[in-house]
Amino acid sequence: MTIAIPLRPSGDNALMVQAMSLVPEAIHLPLWQRLRGWLMAGLFMAVFLVACRELDLSLAVLSDGAGKLGQFLAAMWPPSDGGQPLRLLYVVFQTLAMAVIGTSMATVLAVPVGMLAARNLVSNRIIHFAIRRFLDLFRGVPVLVWALIMVAAFGLGPVPGILAIILTDIPRLGKLFAEAMENVDERQMASLRVTGAGGLAVLRFGTLPQMLPVWLSQCLYFLEQNFRAAAIVGVVGGGGIGFELQERIRIFAFDEVAFITLLYIVAVGVLDVASDALRARLT
Repeated sequence: MTIAIPLRPSGDNALMVQAMSLVPEAIHLPLWQRLRGWLMAGLFMAVFLVACRELDLSLAVLSDGAGKLGQFLAAMWPPSDGGQPLRLLYVVFQTLAMAVIGTSMATVLAVPVGMLAARNLVSNRIIHFAIRRFLDLFRGVPVLVWALIMVAAFGLGPVPGILAIILTDIPRLGKLFAEAMENVDERQMASLRVTGAGGLAVLRFGTLPQMLPVWLSQCLYFLEQNFRAAAIVGVVGGGGIGFELQERIRIFAFDEVAFITLLYIVAVGVLDVASDALRARLT
């Protein structure tokens, strides 16, 4: 005779029973809910295909362009300095100088803007709102647009490139500086106020020591980005290595283009390593 002994469900069995009880609800979902994912995927594919057609993105265009690109790459070998190695080294240094000057001046000008945009330093909501919207408005203008405007106003050369970098970085750094100020530890500032310290003393000894490492790290990051942006600015006449690249591409001197590109890659790598080491030391 067999005796059935009832088993008490363990914790895992109880969870399994509860999960199985929900299965019928998942299976019997309304039809529109089950088809919603497929409809969204179909809509995305339709938009994607229409965009490809409107932009003339086709296999024929890609195949033709790939063939020409192969010819250009073949013409780049072997790289050549065109008999002007010192000039190319000079334009690399000029590009770095543009990035350093532009980042430094943008940092100095972004500090007061960031202070005005910080909620814990400027409690007036109207001023805070106006400064933040000002930063949002000008952060949407890319460096290439500023470069075109500055070249039209100041002519060719590194000056419009520097101005373009400054105008691009002020709103971006100002926003980052403001966020860094808003995230400081208020207890340090409160302890200074208890001792009778004034507003400037609280800012100098309570706020700046917390923000300075963050600010310096952000400035170093922007210096790296601006060194790359300076090459793009130079293509439209803003001086530096981008101007040399544009000139050689125009005369189809692709061996010199390859040499300048390799030289620029080495310079970017050296700057990145130095910047990372300095950033790690500061933070």
